[in-house]
Amino acid sequence: EPVFYNLFDTLKNEMSGNYPELVRAESLIKETLKMEEEKFLVLLDRGIKILNDEISKIDKVLPGEVAFKLYDTYGFPLDLTEDILRNKSMSIDTEKFNSLMKESRELAKKNWKGSGDAAVEDIWFGIKDKIEPTEFLGYETNQAEGVVLSLLKDNKEVDQLKENDEGMIIVNQTPFYGESGGQVGDTGEIVSNDFKFEVTDVQKKLGDLFVHYGKVKSGSIKLQESVELKIDVERRDNTRAYHSATHLLHESLRRVLGTHVTQKGSLVEPSRLRFDFSHMKPILNEEIDKIEEFVNTMVSKKSDVKTRLMTPDEAVENGALALFGEKYGDEVRVLSMGDENGKYFSTELCGGTHVKNTGDIGKFKIVSQSSIAAGVRRIEALRDKQLEEYLKNKEKLSNLSAEKDEETIKDLSQQIIKLGGKPSLEEADQKTLIKNLTKQLEAISVNTILEDKSKNIIKDEEINGIKLRLQKIDGLPPKELRKLVDKGKKDLGEGIVVVFANKDDKVGLAVGVTDKLTSKFDAVQFVKVGSEIIGGKGGGGRKDFAQAGGQDQSKIEEAFEKLKGLI
Repeated sequence: EPVFYNLFDTLKNEMSGNYPELVRAESLIKETLKMEEEKFLVLLDRGIKILNDEISKIDKVLPGEVAFKLYDTYGFPLDLTEDILRNKSMSIDTEKFNSLMKESRELAKKNWKGSGDAAVEDIWFGIKDKIEPTEFLGYETNQAEGVVLSLLKDNKEVDQLKENDEGMIIVNQTPFYGESGGQVGDTGEIVSNDFKFEVTDVQKKLGDLFVHYGKVKSGSIKLQESVELKIDVERRDNTRAYHSATHLLHESLRRVLGTHVTQKGSLVEPSRLRFDFSHMKPILNEEIDKIEEFVNTMVSKKSDVKTRLMTPDEAVENGALALFGEKYGDEVRVLSMGDENGKYFSTELCGGTHVKNTGDIGKFKIVSQSSIAAGVRRIEALRDKQLEEYLKNKEKLSNLSAEKDEETIKDLSQQIIKLGGKPSLEEADQKTLIKNLTKQLEAISVNTILEDKSKNIIKDEEINGIKLRLQKIDGLPPKELRKLVDKGKKDLGEGIVVVFANKDDKVGLAVGVTDKLTSKFDAVQFVKVGSEIIGGKGGGGRKDFAQAGGQDQSKIEEAFEKLKGLI
């Protein structure tokens, strides 16, 4: 049993004076320690079984390949393997192990892409020495005049940009938000006379240089020329609404899941938000309902959002939530929003752009959750028009699943993945969403089949005092059989459950035997007999559960009778 986490109380009592976060994050720390130890005990058990199996095959020396597989694939520490072998007067082929470790490290280095070309990044230091920091005007205005201070093409400084050139522009002041704090950079255009530059992204370099990336659509521009800068207002409005929603979400998570919840990362786009936070386990459906209720209540109250400038210490004294590890300047922006009996619901330090009133956020809903690392979970959420589009498409998808219109379902799935906006999801996020959608689709399809009594036929009877459930289902994937067997066992209390499912000319058979009957009956024997009748190869499993497959749907009834005969 895990014991290590119990030492935490002693640690907290001794050290919390110097490390106050031990009290603040007590539940998270204890839960993390316990889960890590539980995971290690599972790993230990699995590793020892594999090692004992390998030991039975050797004389004195364990092959380096085996030791490396235990370490690399199963996380089994090398020193632990050495200790176990030492007690048995055996050793490891360390030369081969070290050789494989070296190969693994070299492969990892080769596959690591790094954070960019160092030479390109060095350019910004030279530019910053020559020009003043960019003044950001975007909190007050959506367009402004500016003077061109630097132009770049192919990562080199140039005197001018011409038509069709892709490049970068730095001006003395800008309304364009530079990507930071999880909020994406603005898009829009920079113009003057016949010159037009389409801005596709804005990045902040060295903290306060705003670099506008894009392409010259017409004309040309030179250094020191005056330009007009105009952001895409609709895109900015959507982005800031999502950013404000993120703040309400963060506080709601803390209220529902606990104060151990802290932000670990975020992405705020005009079409969705993504929020990563510290939490050890999946969020329950009822918890998600409460979180959404908190956010939507604050939205419905339509209260004004307040922005104040303070020192970081003053901000924290005023209840602002500072993110551990973030660097703050001498002066910080403090965002307070949400009316809770005359007090602010959320107060955080943030340099992003936000709505003026919480009502501008619109209806909010969490559409997916996932684990991205040990102790870190990710939430994806939508609001307003994107949410309406998502729900509308999801409803269509639900209706179509019963009709098995696969092309339309696939098309709608892609629409939902795009979240009603541009397909700007990263590949990992797309995979997560596709995985979640696939699960939802399968669940909808399975429920439709199970509710159809013409496709889901259940017969309960009793033979020689043994309760027996015989179930036959048309159109159900074999992987769903386990759940049905478990449900059948629960319904019967004590007895035997036999389930056949056929789909796409394939037949699945699963048999479950409740615990008290495994001394008399063996599920493996049942599936072996049943599988042979339906044209399978015998299957396998344990005494309480076994599964097999076959091709001959016409023999299901015959197999049923044969299995009844065994009882």
